[in-house]
Amino acid sequence: MSPVRVLVVDDQRVVRDGLTMLLGLLDGIDVVGTAVDGLDAVASAGRLHPDVVLMDLSMPRCDGPTAIRRILADHPEIRIVVLTTYSDDEWVFAALDAGARGFVTKDASAAEIEHAITTVAHGEALLDPSVQRRLLDAYARGAPARGTSDDAVPLTARETEVLAHIAAGESNAEIAVALTVSAATVKTHITHLLAKTDSRDRAQLVRYAYRHGHARP
Repeated sequence: MSPVRVLVVDDQRVVRDGLTMLLGLLDGIDVVGTAVDGLDAVASAGRLHPDVVLMDLSMPRCDGPTAIRRILADHPEIRIVVLTTYSDDEWVFAALDAGARGFVTKDASAAEIEHAITTVAHGEALLDPSVQRRLLDAYARGAPARGTSDDAVPLTARETEVLAHIAAGESNAEIAVALTVSAATVKTHITHLLAKTDSRDRAQLVRYAYRHGHARP
């Protein structure tokens, strides 16, 4: 298999260089370039055509969520994995809305970062458990949802259950075990959820779940 082509984006040189060195040691990953901020990321993505962008959020000139929107507007095939810190709750909400598919913390191990990159490169979504916990805690504290009741759609009780499990980061097989149904049935529910919520993939279902209160505390 061809290596996953990765663009590393961070405004701190020590972090940028460290990630580049770390990822360069991993089989199956090829760092094709780096960018120093959001504007550089947009330009570099257009020039280098990476499979995955490993994106910081808080940067000068153009922040991560804005850069994500611009990249995906021109290159929807590119996947975005966000590197976040525990103080980045609002940035994470914004990145979800912008279309990020993966979230890992900056203290993640090499194996965790590699897993996030390869998972997202293969079309899946990945939300680090600690990031998920922070999002749920923020909602419990009353953080405003990004959506409104007007754009929510009616879901069946079973679809609501499946959506909550998706937001928890569970695989189809894990959801099937939890709900005592077949994997094929779970897949059917997910297909219905994608159509009803006008979501293009699992990552957008996660975003929808958080926006409309379907993520479990």
